[in-house]
Amino acid sequence: MEYAGEQRSDQPARSASRVARLSKATFVGGIALTVALFAVGGWQRRWIADDGLIVLRTVRNLLAGNGPVFNEGERVETNTSTAWTYLVWFFSWLTQARLEYVVLGVALTVSLAAVVFAMLGSSRLWGGTWSGVLLPAGVLVYIALPPARDYVTSGLESGLVICWIGLLWWQLMRWSQAKSVRLPGLLGLVFLAGLAPLIRPEMTLVGALALLMIFLAPMPENRLRPIVLRAVIVAVAGLVPLGYQIWRMGYYGLPYPNTAVAKDAGGAKWGQGFTYLWNLVGPYFLWVPLLVLLIAGVVAARARADRRPAGAGHRAPRDEMPARSVYRIRVWLRSPGAVVTLMLVSGFLLTVYALRVGGDFMHGRMLLPQLFLLLLPVAVIPIRLPEGGLRAVPAGDWSFAVLLFALVGTAGWALFAANTTAIKTGTKITSTGIVDERVYYVLNTGHNHPILAEDYLDYPRIRPMVDDIAATPNGGLLLNSPSFMFWYIAPPPQPIPAGGAGHTVYFLNLGMTSMNVPLNVHVIDQMGLAYPLAAHTDRLVDGRIGHDKSLYPDWVIVDTGMVDKKPWMPWYLDEKWVAQARVAMSCPDTQALMISYRDPLTFNRFRHNLRNALRFAEYRMDRVPKYELQRCGLTDPFPQPVAPR
Repeated sequence: MEYAGEQRSDQPARSASRVARLSKATFVGGIALTVALFAVGGWQRRWIADDGLIVLRTVRNLLAGNGPVFNEGERVETNTSTAWTYLVWFFSWLTQARLEYVVLGVALTVSLAAVVFAMLGSSRLWGGTWSGVLLPAGVLVYIALPPARDYVTSGLESGLVICWIGLLWWQLMRWSQAKSVRLPGLLGLVFLAGLAPLIRPEMTLVGALALLMIFLAPMPENRLRPIVLRAVIVAVAGLVPLGYQIWRMGYYGLPYPNTAVAKDAGGAKWGQGFTYLWNLVGPYFLWVPLLVLLIAGVVAARARADRRPAGAGHRAPRDEMPARSVYRIRVWLRSPGAVVTLMLVSGFLLTVYALRVGGDFMHGRMLLPQLFLLLLPVAVIPIRLPEGGLRAVPAGDWSFAVLLFALVGTAGWALFAANTTAIKTGTKITSTGIVDERVYYVLNTGHNHPILAEDYLDYPRIRPMVDDIAATPNGGLLLNSPSFMFWYIAPPPQPIPAGGAGHTVYFLNLGMTSMNVPLNVHVIDQMGLAYPLAAHTDRLVDGRIGHDKSLYPDWVIVDTGMVDKKPWMPWYLDEKWVAQARVAMSCPDTQALMISYRDPLTFNRFRHNLRNALRFAEYRMDRVPKYELQRCGLTDPFPQPVAPR
């Protein structure tokens, strides 16, 4: 009888152990299934965007020893994500493989790692596999969206951004739940958070809020006094980003990437921003799973709170116990609830920022990190299985039904969204300026998976550009014509130096042009991503979002030193405008800007750039030569005749 009694007493423990093993297996299986679905979905849409090829041009220059530049001899930072540029460079240097394949593999890897980190962090939020069966929910919403799968590859930093967010989320959850925090782990966490501005400038918000939360929370027991430990945290978090910021300002002469100047990242286009938001939310009915998962998250949190032991929480060291109310706030800062709040607030604020700047021209891309942030707490949701099966669910326990409905509803929506086409205009750009970037290039190149630079030779004008460069060994300035089959070429003046005067291509699509020509061919654009002279013009009020700057080619004739007289100059250019542009470029502030990135990098140049980086960033000029002369107070070579009285 005693033995039988022992068996009965062990039965609940064994049952709980079986449930835990089942929960763990289900969770691991859910991760594997989600990663597999995301990998297959991303691979089916594999491609490299024109903007992704821009990154590779910089990597080519790094590998060639020219430094982190787009054009040799011009220190211009054309890539928004510093970390992405150097990550691709590192694996390119390590593998010596073709750059397009390197960036494709790295982008795919970090994208898949992102969903793993998201699910690991969410599982800790809900108490691990002991809390019940953890099933994918929010991650299904993310991977079901076609734009999310588009940017699994693409060559852009989208995968790195969500990977960093997911890793930060997971590590913050571990920090918030740890009974004791070790110093190496804490310093690793703050170092990770400090990388935010190098991941992407707007991620600074997420990193700064995370660092502030860690800084204000009670410090772990350590031989160092709390004030000293906080100083160490600040030093570790700021070491890399602050060091790079000083180097950037001295090297490039700007406090942020040139892309932020070209796109006027501080400007406001609220109306276009809401159009961009609805372009993502509307076609997929994205608000439906977000609402369902919001309710499911609240229900799961309340159910978990009912089962949580009283008095759970962290205690601060004795020398850090201030007034009771302040103490409670600081203790709360190191809690899963605070981490969840951080992610949700960050997602909301970044969404507001995206709305303010007008979003982007690529469908959904600029809202994917925000969506990822908002879905992190419900990346997985827990279903607590009754020991007696479904019939054992109490009549008053409606949480089980709500969570089950949320999972089924989310899975059903995911099937719908995964097969939805949001933009059906193909290569036509509508008044919104928003396109399905992948489909646009697939249709324009005729390649289902445009990955290699050569694939873009079939894009209009690109193959003729390569042919025209080969046919003009003396050099010249290539300006696109209305025809897709040839370019206008402004020749260099006589005498032609040995080896030619070199070529410059002036075209909007920087990636496909620059990756199909040698590094000694300069490639610049009207919008200013690689051409500061264009970047520092004023934003066009009604221009297409992301393309709302356009410098007239008359300026480029002067800047490149090509023949400025007809019939050698392209027919549509105006000799009068070219002459005015020549005088306008003598404006002292414009000359100072150009010298900042073209002069040889000496210590004095570095110091001068460092001191004047903010002034250079704010400088703007008029794209019309005549008006620029008036703005700068220069004499017009063609003054207006004075009307007789």
